Amino acid sequence: MDFDLLVLGSGPGGYVAAIRASQLGMNVGVIEKESIGGVCLNWGCIPTKSLLKSAQIFEQILHAEDYGVVISGEAKPDLEKMVQRSRNVAEGMSKGVQFLFKKNKIQTIIGSGKLKSATEVEVTTTSGETTIVKANHIILATGARSKELPNLPQDGKKIIGYRQAMTLKKQPKSMVVVGSGAIGSEFANFYRSIGTEVTLVEFLPSVVPNEDEEVSKTLERSFKKMKMKVLVNSSVEKVDTSGENCLVTIKTPKSEEVIEAEIVLSAVGVTPNLEGIGLEETGVLVERGKIKVDEFYRTSVPGIYAIGDIVGGPALAHVASAEGIVCVEKIAGHNPDPVDYSNIPGCTYTNPEVASVGLTEAKAREAGYEIKVGKFPYTASGKASAAGQRDGFVKLIFHAENDELLGAHLIGGNVTEMIAELVVARKKKITGPELLKTIHPHPTMSEAIMEATAAAYGEAIHL
Repeated sequence: MDFDLLVLGSGPGGYVAAIRASQLGMNVGVIEKESIGGVCLNWGCIPTKSLLKSAQIFEQILHAEDYGVVISGEAKPDLEKMVQRSRNVAEGMSKGVQFLFKKNKIQTIIGSGKLKSATEVEVTTTSGETTIVKANHIILATGARSKELPNLPQDGKKIIGYRQAMTLKKQPKSMVVVGSGAIGSEFANFYRSIGTEVTLVEFLPSVVPNEDEEVSKTLERSFKKMKMKVLVNSSVEKVDTSGENCLVTIKTPKSEEVIEAEIVLSAVGVTPNLEGIGLEETGVLVERGKIKVDEFYRTSVPGIYAIGDIVGGPALAHVASAEGIVCVEKIAGHNPDPVDYSNIPGCTYTNPEVASVGLTEAKAREAGYEIKVGKFPYTASGKASAAGQRDGFVKLIFHAENDELLGAHLIGGNVTEMIAELVVARKKKITGPELLKTIHPHPTMSEAIMEATAAAYGEAIHL
């Protein structure tokens, strides 16, 4: 089997690269050892959002009377059915990608791929049979897996990673979640919403530590309002799994405490899948645990490329997709613009949601910018009040001299849908005054963007 392009991995980096390459006239093959769509479609982005939607519906039912709706009988979460729904959603999305492969005449090869040279990959099937596949170009898109800490080894039963967290057969009465990035915060939010006693442990001073400080504090308050226990500046020292439950020893700024929980979820990040794919044999250079690439994702070996979680950018699905498109367009002889890593949106699908792009206020000041900051609270938003989602705000940071939008930080209902407007504004260098004069529909959550801009320039109407 000979191809113009061979892709190892069918996640959001690999499958998008493959489809774009086919559109550009290439004969494409994709090697996948598990499920088409990779972690994102099968074990990450999509099924977790399905679980979170189930939790959101449950919460809405519990508060139905606040909206004038009377429900007789007791509402109860059914984790098994929630999980089944999420698996059905994931399966549907995976089948959708398989359809796109057929539509674009992309050949799928099921098995594990290992580089043999710059133009050859050895594929080993589940039955152990091997075959050599040749291609003019090879893209590595092997993704990442749940990171394991030495003092937190995952056994898949009592100490689990994200995969097990989304397929538990029985709802745990108690859980300790270690790490409050997007994965940890979303699972903590989900399980607490359906009634599990949750303790969230974060080593750094704030939850979602990459976000603006005000956003982090607001989310932490929301978590505590849910009666979630939140421990920041804290670390898990050890976990005793010898008994029926886990005994988790946590070092906090004040003392050391032991918390008993049925399950410990390790959500401390991801580890790139670099093992066993032939990097050493072919001389592909790895630095600091990631494959070294240039701005068009060319590795140190001509003809071999790498994208997604295994290279140096943020480990996000939409970043991997963007990298894949740039990579194949360059291979096809086009002249694509490199990915602008300063303008990558980030989203956390908790309740309230979190979304951001660009510099935080602290980072902007550290960089020496003179800034104007505008903030509009959801408590002043008519649509947020009508929706019963008054927690949150939109915060925008502008350069005081040229009115450039340096950063945007949102927390509240629908903000993961609203952030794209601000990504476009930054890409097209739309200034604060231009954003202010852009008429936003009323009543919407999105008009908080216009109002926050007005606040930055001392023209707020509704504050």
